[in-house]
Parts: sequence; structure tokens; C-alpha cells
Amino acid sequence: MNQAALNVAQKLIQSHLNEGEMVPGKEIALKIDQTLCQDATGTLVMLELEAMKLDRVKTELSVIYVDHNLIQEDYKNADDHLFLESAARRFGAWFSRPGNGVSHPVHMQYFGKPGKSLLGSDSHTPAAGSLGMLAFGAGGIEVAQAMAGHSFHVKMPKIFGVKLTGKLPDWVSAKDVILEMLRRYDVKGGVGYIFEYYGPGLKQLTAMDRHVIANMGTELGATTTVFPSDEEVLTFLKSYERQSDWQEIVADKDAEYDLHDEIDLSKLEPLIALPSSPGKVVPVREVAERDLYQAYIGSSANPGYRDFAMAASMVKGSRIPTSLSFDINPTSRDQLEELVRDGFLQSLIHAGARIHQTGCNGCIGMGQAPATGRNSLRTVPRNFPGRSGNKEDSVYLCSPETATASALKGKITDPRTLNIDYPIINEPIKRIKNTSEIQSPLPSEESRKIKLVKGPNIEALPELDELPDDFALPVLLKLEDNVSTDEIMPAGARILPYRSNIRRISEFVFERIDETYHKRAKEDANKQGHAIVAGENYGQGSSREHAAIAPRSLGLRLVMAKSIARIHWQNLVSFGILPLTFVNEDDYKKIDKGDVIIIKHLHKAVEQNEITATIENKGKIKLSHQLSKRQVEILLSGGLINWIKKQAKS
Repeated sequence: MNQAALNVAQKLIQSHLNEGEMVPGKEIALKIDQTLCQDATGTLVMLELEAMKLDRVKTELSVIYVDHNLIQEDYKNADDHLFLESAARRFGAWFSRPGNGVSHPVHMQYFGKPGKSLLGSDSHTPAAGSLGMLAFGAGGIEVAQAMAGHSFHVKMPKIFGVKLTGKLPDWVSAKDVILEMLRRYDVKGGVGYIFEYYGPGLKQLTAMDRHVIANMGTELGATTTVFPSDEEVLTFLKSYERQSDWQEIVADKDAEYDLHDEIDLSKLEPLIALPSSPGKVVPVREVAERDLYQAYIGSSANPGYRDFAMAASMVKGSRIPTSLSFDINPTSRDQLEELVRDGFLQSLIHAGARIHQTGCNGCIGMGQAPATGRNSLRTVPRNFPGRSGNKEDSVYLCSPETATASALKGKITDPRTLNIDYPIINEPIKRIKNTSEIQSPLPSEESRKIKLVKGPNIEALPELDELPDDFALPVLLKLEDNVSTDEIMPAGARILPYRSNIRRISEFVFERIDETYHKRAKEDANKQGHAIVAGENYGQGSSREHAAIAPRSLGLRLVMAKSIARIHWQNLVSFGILPLTFVNEDDYKKIDKGDVIIIKHLHKAVEQNEITATIENKGKIKLSHQLSKRQVEILLSGGLINWIKKQAKS
């Protein structure tokens, strides 16, 4: 690359680089300006801050959002909300109350600032790249570290430049842009890359359009996504009276990229991801006329005013078939007020839409689960098996235009075939700002008087021992490619309330794959532990560290895979689980469920990255890792909390 000329991603990294060099594949340490937590992962973050004995957050700004666990069928979620509110007050963070909205668009609205870095305990945190921020999703314990003032460590990614040209046709929108990228590269094509979008096509993409694309860059496996901070970003900030936070950040004229692609927006058509992967993308016309049970608008992947206004304009004066559920999930309280003010909510209600509270809701399986064997079209970012709350779900991903056209017709429909004019939606020049549901941090002297409020469901984190020097571990599971964290540690209304109780939530680990896993792991708990074997891209999807700490509490010590998704890979290290990959991928075929994996003198082998494992009664295989020296120390200590305690004593 031409180091004299920098692209946007390089500029953002360079301005936050605490340690290391911008050499792809090498570990770097970045200064974190802001952090974001949501309630499904934030409870563990607050427990980790308590375990670290933190007095007050050391970031410029940290925010806790309650947007996931909103169904209060008993005391557990309500107790967690009070715990998080008390933790925000105790540690000096902002607090966004239940019903105020989804973390990513609300953060963009109130706190997003071009040029700043953001670390969030949610895998869709890269949505903030839409404003020219450097934003990463990470495990909660890494976010806790950042809140305590420590750097965020990550391998320097390569930069993937995507030039946008042309103009989107009618009935095609930002969701179709990212679905086109997924059609080209699938769910692991972005591993090890930051995606940077540039070019003349950006001029017609609003900041919230860019949010849609940056949000779902996570589905490509990308480290993050960035956009320039240009006039569109300034227009967005002006609408919230925050123009003073704007600065221009654009790529230098001769900037280069490690990899490059180009999308002519004028040639795109409505696209749709088939069940049950965001990477199974085809044109809507190829699946038109399929039966439909549900059409769903909302989520962090289509959170904009225009997404809901588009749906309202399309259904105005019409009625949705009574055989169909048309679910509307506003993404912020402010937005809901705007939709009421501008008459769009009335059109949706009159057409037969079901209006739900502002939040993540059905995206995370918190209500609105589709009927068994029936098709659901959703504007959400993911459609992994069972994520909707129904193990037998059939979820498609699409744009608001496609979802609404299909709702009107009662079957999957290409919106271009509707006999109506394409609605022109103008973003409000002045936005509603209702700050009553966002609590600002207390002064230090007051925050120190706050006691954490813990209900009976909240338990302390389990203590984890150090990594032993010799292993003889039975293989309890052998998994295929692309197993997501939703399949490792499911979400949904039944399970999410236990996010603050590792002992209870561990009962659900891998239940969608093997309902006997928990029982077999518990039976083995008094022994050395166990191993699992996986294919490509193990642990894709959510940043939930529960997918690491819960199986670790059941005795998981070793994961052997063809490849492991970035955030889950780091979460395994953070909780003392050894993540290894096959030197020869064909060795995956040699291991069966029930085999015993033996590794001697493990500490030296890991430090030298020369690891030979014996499959009992079968022979030897070679394994390797991609850990830095720092990560090796963390792993051998039994995880990040143990390592932090050791560092404090030294």
C-alpha cells in the first residue's frame, strides 16, 4: 500500500493506535473512546466490573441500553433492568431505559461522533461506522476492560474497498446493497477485513442508509465497516442539533486497498436471503409467490425513519390480508413520536399492522415467533436456525419494500410488480429529541454511595481454574460448518432472562444441536473436562460471551475447528478455552464424537505453537493457534479475569 496516502479505516486506526504497527495480521492495541452495552450482554459486563473492583469508567462516554430483554413475564428481566440502572449510576455510565429504543440507532442519534472509537458488547456495534467512527463488536469482558481504561487488542485487518457508483432504482434500497455483498461473499468472505465504502454512489445514501450496510457487515464476518464522514453525516448531525460534533474524514486521493470490488447501484434489484443463513441470497423474483405467514419491519438492520415511513406509505388506504401478521417494531421512542406526528403510524394501524414496543423484540426471539413451518419475511440482520424463537422457523431477510409488498399480497412479492407509485420519503429536517428516558452519569462523589441492586436470579461469575499442562479430553460434540452462537447459546424469551445466571443458562447450551450435551457435560464435570470439534467459521454471529463462559462452566477446555469466527475466538481465550485449528483440515474427518484427545506438556506446546494431539487408538494430528504472546498468557492463566488479578499483584 501507499503509506503516504491513507484510506478512512487507516486514518481511524492510526489516530487510536496505542501499540503495534498497521501490518495486517499483527496484533494492535487501540484506544477506546466510547463503549456500548445492551442488557442481554451488559449484565455480565457489570458483574465483571464489580469483580475488577472498578471505581468509575475511564472512557469518554459509556452507555448501557435496555433493548433486548423487554418481556417481563416474571421478575427476572425486571430485576436485571434495576441491576443495570444501579450499575450505570455506580460506575458513571449513561443509562437508556426500557422502551427508549435499540442501542445502535439511539447511540448514533445521541452519542455517535465522527473520528471516535466505539467498543460494544453487541456484534452489530460496527453500525456506528456509518458516521465515520471506528466501531467494533466484542465480548463483554473486553468491553469491561475498555471501560476500565485499557486498550482493545485486535489483529490488524486488511482493508476491503468497495466503490459505489450509479443510483439505486425505485424499490431497491440500502438493504439490497448489503444483501448483494452477502450474495457475492457469503458469511465468511469478510473475515480479517474492514469494509470501507466510497465513491460517487455514496451521495444518495443517507447516514441511516449507511447504518443498514455497516450493521450487516458483521454478517460477512468483517472486523468492522467504515464510511467517510461527509456532507450526509453532517446533515444527519444537524437534524439532531449536533453539527458541532462533525468533522470531515475522507480517504486521501491516492489511497489504496488490500482488496477491491465495485457495485453499480443502478444494476441492483430486490434481493432476499433464504432460510437459514444471511449468505443464501437470491433475487426476490426467483422465490415470488411462496406462501407467507408474517412480514416484520424493524430491528437495528433497518432502523430508519424512512424504513417505517416507506412501509406506511405503501399500505396507506389498503388492508393486510387477515391470514398474515404484519409486525411493526419501532427502533426508538423518538422515532415512534415522529411516526405519530407525521401520520405514518395511523396508516400502519389502519392497514392491520401490529405495533410493538420499541426494542429488538423478535430479532432476538423476544416475542413475535412465527408459526411452525410458516414463512416469515423480516428486515432483521440474521436468520440463523431457531433465532426467531421457533426451532422450526423459516425466516427470510429482505428490505422494508419487499416485506411490505409481500404483506400486501399475502405471499412473497417483488415490490416492482406492485401497481403503485414508488413512495418518495423525505427525512425530517428537525428531529424529535425526548431525553427523558436517558439518564446521565452521576458525579463521582454521589456514584460511590450507590449499591448494586441484585435480584435472586443474579449470581456471581464462576471461578475458573488455570489451563492444565496435560489433557485427556473426550469429544462430546462434532459440529458442521457455520455453527452460530445462536446454536451454541440460544437467545429467546425462554432463555435470555438467565443471562445474569451462568449456572442456569448453561442448561441450554447446544440444546438446538444436542439436547443431551448439558447432562453429559455435567456427568463429566468432575473429570478433566471435554472437547468439541467444529468445521469452518465456528461461532459466527452474536458477540455473546455466554457462548463461551457457559460451556466453560460445564467443563469445555478445548475447541478444535477448521476456523473460528473472530469475536467468539477471543471470547474462548477470555474464559480459558483453548481455540485450535487443524494444520491439515482433512484431520477433521479423523475425529468422531466419543474419541479422546490427548495433549502432553500443553503449556510449552502452546507457547511454541507446536501442538501435537493424539486421538486415542487412532493416531496423531497437528494443531495450531493464532494467539499473540499476551493471549497465550491470558489462556494459560485460565482467562482474562485471572490474568488481570495476576497483573495487579505483580
